[in-house]
Amino acid sequence: MENKEVRVRYAPSPTGLQHIGGVRTALFNYLFARSKGGKFILRLEDTDRTRYDEKYVKNLYDTMDWLGIDWDEGGDKGGEYGPYVQSERFELYKKYAQELVEKGEAYYCFCDSERLERIRKIQTENKMPPGYDRNCRHLTEEEVKANLAAGKPYVIRLKVPLEGETKFTDHLLGDIVWKNEDISPDPVLLKSDGFPTYHLANIVDDHLMKISHVMRAQEWIPSTPLHVQMYRAFGWEHPEFCHLPMVNGSDGKKLSKRHGSTSLNEFRARGYLPQAIVNYVALLGCSYEDGRDIYSLDELAANFKLEHLNKAPAVFDYKKLEWYNGQYIRALSDEELYKWTLPFITGTGDASLEINPENPQPKPKVGPEYSGVALGSDGEPVCVDSSMNMASADVKKKLLELMPLIKERLHFLTDAAEMVRFMFTEPAVPANSEIIPKKLDEAKTKEVLEKAKSFVSEIFGMSHDDAEALAKKYAEELGIKLGDFMMPVRMAVTGSRISPPLIGSIWILGKEKACERVEKTLAAF
Repeated sequence: MENKEVRVRYAPSPTGLQHIGGVRTALFNYLFARSKGGKFILRLEDTDRTRYDEKYVKNLYDTMDWLGIDWDEGGDKGGEYGPYVQSERFELYKKYAQELVEKGEAYYCFCDSERLERIRKIQTENKMPPGYDRNCRHLTEEEVKANLAAGKPYVIRLKVPLEGETKFTDHLLGDIVWKNEDISPDPVLLKSDGFPTYHLANIVDDHLMKISHVMRAQEWIPSTPLHVQMYRAFGWEHPEFCHLPMVNGSDGKKLSKRHGSTSLNEFRARGYLPQAIVNYVALLGCSYEDGRDIYSLDELAANFKLEHLNKAPAVFDYKKLEWYNGQYIRALSDEELYKWTLPFITGTGDASLEINPENPQPKPKVGPEYSGVALGSDGEPVCVDSSMNMASADVKKKLLELMPLIKERLHFLTDAAEMVRFMFTEPAVPANSEIIPKKLDEAKTKEVLEKAKSFVSEIFGMSHDDAEALAKKYAEELGIKLGDFMMPVRMAVTGSRISPPLIGSIWILGKEKACERVEKTLAAF
């Protein structure tokens, strides 16, 4: 297959939200295709109609778009091997299932559900291996014809060899040998309602769509011998296989919601950037020659090689992903950061995506309740606190001015709502106990606030260095440390111990409003 065009696919079942494991599979397939100048196909395997939901189809496309993983065929792009939705290809599957029957590689099974249940019960009670007992495999041609003529319901089952073994080579794991007696005994290919099973649809589609490499999670290894046998039965060459290392949590078990966020919707709603997700996930189970930490999507594609995949499971480290998120946040321009944080400041867009109620992490603090800013009907931010008397144009202006201040302190986009709150809501006067630094008493803190009136008034028109020097001068005059001077000022001006850099915050808030808040706090002492 070395000389064939690389054609890979991501083929999820739309029965749930896209999760981090599936995204890793999609990303590795995409990077491999781009590294080889090949094609990345997006296919919907929607044969499970009981759990199918259109919202999961939408979520698939939304997730790929958000991550910047562009596909070449499938979805709304179509392609010469379409349709790319399995429910639109049922006649093809019937045709190929019938072909296997005619070749003697498959057979009609007329066993009803009652008989199959009896077999399962007997196997369980006697601790026998589970699976079909191949009863109909031995029907004569006359018996089959009679059952068909009588209109008896049937399924079509594959004839798995009773002896010998199935061998295949995995690009990552090497040669794998599987005894045929251990393959699922004669699995159903076509159900009685005419629907294909996953195995039939998957193999037919991969062949007809000329898939050259199948890259999927290692949990699919037990299905691969069956797939190889199906390719043999059809007389087709099977694609190359590469079973990717699992993604585990810190406890060594498969990543799940007990470890934290796993669906991409949750990562989005919790304030992660797509660039950070892509960069980090691309390193889960894969190394890159130059050993850097930060890669763009294009750089990942240029450096991706199957030879750099690891056999061992990858461990998903939420702290490491948080570090990546911070790196990418700080690399944004002020305009870009405004665009990304606005949905979280106003509680719209990504910030409003559903978060799994079973997830142990607390729901992020986003929206007007925390920021004081909502999204107006014209799509522009507005201040919800009428006492602030702030025009809509001023809200956007001040938000943009705040971006360089909050950038260095954001771990997640969700952090932005509380950080800008002091600018758009009138904070309550803090209790004295909250304002007084540990090393000062009430009388000394009152002196600090008296000096703060002058400090706040005087720093307008100064450089930042001069303003900081003035703060140090006042702290020295009071015989206290700079931090013990700034903390009461911060509490008075912002209402919180945590805020963007104080001097810049005072400048953006404005002299009148900043002085008013210091006066109000001082009056309460």
